[in-house]
Amino acid sequence: MRVIQGSVFDVAVDLRANSRTYGQWYGVELTEENGKQFYISEGFAHGFLVLSEVAKFCYKTTDFYHPGDEGGVAWNDPEIGIVWPQLIGKYKGNASADGYQLMDGTQLNLSEKDQKWMGLKDTFKF
Repeated sequence: MRVIQGSVFDVAVDLRANSRTYGQWYGVELTEENGKQFYISEGFAHGFLVLSEVAKFCYKTTDFYHPGDEGGVAWNDPEIGIVWPQLIGKYKGNASADGYQLMDGTQLNLSEKDQKWMGLKDTFKF
């Protein structure tokens, strides 16, 4: 992953059942200015939060996109505990964006699909 315009907070969560870091996350801010890239291995969930008005980013994958292979985990699962920058709100027991916003008042814009993922204990493992 790399950002070519704007700013994005990019996150990976380890979903490998036998890993000593299972359920742990790592996040990094990617911007056009810092030029950082973020490699996310197979077996990790990936999510991001756009921090700028507009963001464009590029990424490479190991295979073509197969919608039927897609899975996910709740972006706000307290068991994982991702600390999303500039985000305020309280967990209400699901992945809904309701009740969350950025510090400047901007409402979250999550896809319907991303608001339905379950928590870590209820998701698949690699």
